[in-house]
Amino acid sequence: MAIPNISPERADLGLISPEELLDTQPSGKQSAVTAPVPATEQRYTWTEGQKILFRIAFVFFVSMSLPNNVDWYKEVIALDWLHLHYRDLYDVARFGSGLTLFGNKMFGSTLNGYATWIITLLFATVVGLIWTGIARFRRKEAREYNWLYYWLRVIVRYRAGIGIIGFGFTKLMPTQLPYPSLGVLNTNFGDLTAQKIYWLSIGIAPWYEAFTGVVEVLAGALLFFRATTFWGSVLLFGALADIVYVNLAYDGGVHGYSSYFVLLSGFLLIYYVKDIYNLLIRERPTIPNYFYPALTGWQQYVRIGLKTATIGIFLVLLYWLQYVNFVYDPYKQPAQKGIKELRGNYTVTEFRLNGKPLPYSPLDSVRWQEATFEKWTTLTFKTAKPVELDLSNGGGAPMRDINRTFELTGVAGGQRVFYYEADPKNHVLYLQDKNRGARNQENREFLANNSDLGGNRNNQSGGRRRERGESTTSEKPSVPDNWIPKDALANIGPEDPKIAAIARSTRRTKGIEAESKPVKRNRMILHYQTTDGKRVILTGINENKDSIYVVLDRANRKYALSESTLKAGTYE
Repeated sequence: MAIPNISPERADLGLISPEELLDTQPSGKQSAVTAPVPATEQRYTWTEGQKILFRIAFVFFVSMSLPNNVDWYKEVIALDWLHLHYRDLYDVARFGSGLTLFGNKMFGSTLNGYATWIITLLFATVVGLIWTGIARFRRKEAREYNWLYYWLRVIVRYRAGIGIIGFGFTKLMPTQLPYPSLGVLNTNFGDLTAQKIYWLSIGIAPWYEAFTGVVEVLAGALLFFRATTFWGSVLLFGALADIVYVNLAYDGGVHGYSSYFVLLSGFLLIYYVKDIYNLLIRERPTIPNYFYPALTGWQQYVRIGLKTATIGIFLVLLYWLQYVNFVYDPYKQPAQKGIKELRGNYTVTEFRLNGKPLPYSPLDSVRWQEATFEKWTTLTFKTAKPVELDLSNGGGAPMRDINRTFELTGVAGGQRVFYYEADPKNHVLYLQDKNRGARNQENREFLANNSDLGGNRNNQSGGRRRERGESTTSEKPSVPDNWIPKDALANIGPEDPKIAAIARSTRRTKGIEAESKPVKRNRMILHYQTTDGKRVILTGINENKDSIYVVLDRANRKYALSESTLKAGTYE
């Protein structure tokens, strides 16, 4: 082979084309710059140690990436594909979060949530060593390992892509971290938990939250294509590693699921380490040369069909369902419209208990200090009596407004939050406490088993029932007491049709029915009087069966925080 005349100056400056550099190699040797080779040729010469590690990794990542619970498959088959709720596809996308092995749950609110990773790794090690023993009886070519490595990466790519897209859409259309309610805005800063403060710091800037969603959805979309896998992995690793640390720093308790994506993206990035090292550290010209199988005929049609279906379902259809949810039924925010003339902040001008006037005192555990009617069906008021702190993040997938608790989770300081059903004909409010007190032990168990960034569907039966609002074995439903008269119920009407028809779904209908089973809550029945909303008079019975008379005068409270133009829900 003729060696071209290359000056030392050109070599030092790196002004050598790959073709010239290839021409300078002695016969039989290969340079750092590798000419493209057919896709079916091997990329590596696998050492025995690499084969052993690969076998373990193969079993581990397949176990971590594919659903291994029969319930997941049953629920996919049972979906009403003509009347889907966004949460239906979201839960399909989150199948990794339900991965269990030997009865252990994968994601928890403490570091103990990583125990299943360790168990899965031990299991993979045992299977990998058995595989190694069997492999000694037959000689495998490196090409077969390249083939397995390629398909393992395909599994991890699509699992990570599907999962992070479902995750990202709840931020792209900001519902995961909602804009604070008036009641939360009126809460003293010192009465908020660290987790609540962080979530609110994102929620008050919906356009920033939407930007983080764009990053996550883009990362997932890039993982669907072999040519852009590197960039998708970089985006995913960077975005989710930040979320992991944020949750550890703010005691968020939801680092497990985000760590899962860091693990998957880290695995995908390992494939490029050698080339990146050569290019950036050794500063050598590098031409990527990656193995991929040559698919022909029906194989190509199957590949294109599956890819198109995945993109259509998890990018197009899920986007539409999430958009409908954002506009009409935001999953952490009550969906029903509140009484328009009552909405706003109020000072408590007069308060009588059993006919006796109670003067204002910041230490009074009975007298209301201030009150707020939200634009949805919530009344918030404050007393000096502490309430049990709900440490959940208000996630899950409750269908009833009464079970959507983001406005009270992480909020202390005697803040009372009541859901109301209004009889507009008789001007009566039937109110139920959204903080059920004893339920908080259930919340802690739910967090330990079900941590997420926006709610998680646990494949364990108790977790699924908890998300639908059904009682668990630790919560016995009360006997129906018909506390709302039938004529009032007729005036109130059913909850399901109170949102736009386009947002109704089979899941919502069934969920509301399941969550309507009576449970023990504090209740009040109050008659309301107002003309223009400037003064509201409430009379009736409080949760202790005492008679109360409350005069509320509207307070036009100004906030330094400007209201965002990107708003979830429709309440006009």
